Amino acid sequence: MKLTKKSHACVRLEKDGRTLVLDPGGFSEQDAAVGADAILVTHEHPDHFDEGRLRAAMEANPAAEIWTLKSVADRITAAFPGRVHTVGHGDTFTAAGFDVQVHGELHAVIHPDIPRITNVGYLIDGGRVFHPGDALTVPGRPVETLMLPVMAPWNKISEVIDYVREVKPQRAYDVHDALLTDLARPIYDRQIGTLGGTDHQRLAPGASADV
Repeated sequence: MKLTKKSHACVRLEKDGRTLVLDPGGFSEQDAAVGADAILVTHEHPDHFDEGRLRAAMEANPAAEIWTLKSVADRITAAFPGRVHTVGHGDTFTAAGFDVQVHGELHAVIHPDIPRITNVGYLIDGGRVFHPGDALTVPGRPVETLMLPVMAPWNKISEVIDYVREVKPQRAYDVHDALLTDLARPIYDRQIGTLGGTDHQRLAPGASADV
């Protein structure tokens, strides 16, 4: 499986000539989802869900489909009738040849005064890749490659490190990193790499790795 990091939280996975894209939001490239056979969206926040980017992908490939939670599906089903599937915690499905399990229900707490929205994570091909969206969800299954949300209004580095320790992936790649300045990146790389207990790596937008 080929994993390509796009800007912020967006990731492209390619296998057997088919492409799965996760979270092509407003901080990602305009064409982040173009060429996708299937798209997964973790939640409704605009840095993860952007209708314009989804529309571009769906128009480029009339066979492309979207899997997402109800709050997002309700906003886009009318635009793509029959091509949007609603999922929730515990669901399993196959999208573009990828086996997907859904884990999690709520977005992480930003502040007690801000109501929590729904959020789901996606475990791909039995644990080869896990993308938790905006939550530190532990899937309860072995994870080879964890997409690690390193910088967000709802987390701090000690929580990120403890999350890596709890999931125990073989490797962790940064996502949710558009807010992380270049000055801070070496600090995060060093502390997560030293204390997380796993192979911690960072891919620049557009860079790829085999997983």
